Amino acid sequence: MRRAGWLFVAAVAAWCQPATPIYLNQAEGDSVLRNFEFHTGERLEELRIHYITIGKPARDGSGHVNNAVLILHGTAGTGAPFLRANFGGELFGAGQPLDAATHFLILPDAVGHGKSSKPSDGLHERFPHYNYEDMVRAEYRLVREGLGVDRLRLVMGTSMGAMHTWVWGYLYPDAMDALMPLASAPVAIAGRNRMFRAMIIQAIREDPAWNGGEYTVQPLNGLIAAEYALWMMTSSPMQLQKANPTREKADVAVTALRERARQLDANDMLYQFEASGDYNPEPHLAEIRAPLWAINSADDEVNPPELGQVARNIEKVPHGRYILIPTSDETRGHGTHSQAAVWKQYLVELMRGTERGRAEE
Repeated sequence: MRRAGWLFVAAVAAWCQPATPIYLNQAEGDSVLRNFEFHTGERLEELRIHYITIGKPARDGSGHVNNAVLILHGTAGTGAPFLRANFGGELFGAGQPLDAATHFLILPDAVGHGKSSKPSDGLHERFPHYNYEDMVRAEYRLVREGLGVDRLRLVMGTSMGAMHTWVWGYLYPDAMDALMPLASAPVAIAGRNRMFRAMIIQAIREDPAWNGGEYTVQPLNGLIAAEYALWMMTSSPMQLQKANPTREKADVAVTALRERARQLDANDMLYQFEASGDYNPEPHLAEIRAPLWAINSADDEVNPPELGQVARNIEKVPHGRYILIPTSDETRGHGTHSQAAVWKQYLVELMRGTERGRAEE
């Protein structure tokens, strides 16, 4: 059954592509941020942020790193899938837009995710309740304190990481040359988007096994319901139909989702989705100084273009541009953010344009 689940996910998920070879100067590490204060006033004496780096930092005549790119992952993800063929295989190789020979790429695991500090490490519901601004502040401290970078060539991210990119733009407007959020909107999460997040949270909390976060076994029924809601929002109807054209294949796909839910931790998942609760860059858009190109796809049900949330707000960003990728056989719904072949020409254009701007400074 686990093998059947793997085959299904590999066929239809944007992330699940074969891993590429190790990139030039690829390394992993942990940065420990001391005395980290969250927006709630809660503190951790030590907050661990795990990261992958690719390439080496280059320095200008003043000794400042000038080739660092920060790439931020989505909800419940990690930095590692950016190494796969559909993303890193299109961007990090020789002659590609973020060639590891000329860029210093930083791929962190966000607070509450992957190998960074998270509730399942032991604190459970006693772990500080973080929001997106807390997560961005931790990313900033990683970049500045942990890696010694005081200005980024580019901040880009997918889904939650795209929302972090908007937050970076107004929290640290002088910290980067360019911004590229992929699959997001710069508004408070409401409507259908908030409703599916509430479904995930409620499904876990109302499972009898939840036990206030001090469960002895995972609240599996709640996690399965949460996985169903998440998958239906972020998948592509066209791609799901292609991958599962018969009743039998569709049933196997649902079983695979149940198996995937067994790999999740309920506390971690709750915190990850609750973190978006007060996200709202809209009042701060005029404070973003760096060129920002927002890229979405027309088949993204998390950020449907008919709502006009990006189109009506991008003009508030002094150097903003909105790019909507039409639905095609290459798009993957919300997961188009990970299909770099679909949008990398815009990344090339943004990098070239901001390189000229840097030369004029």
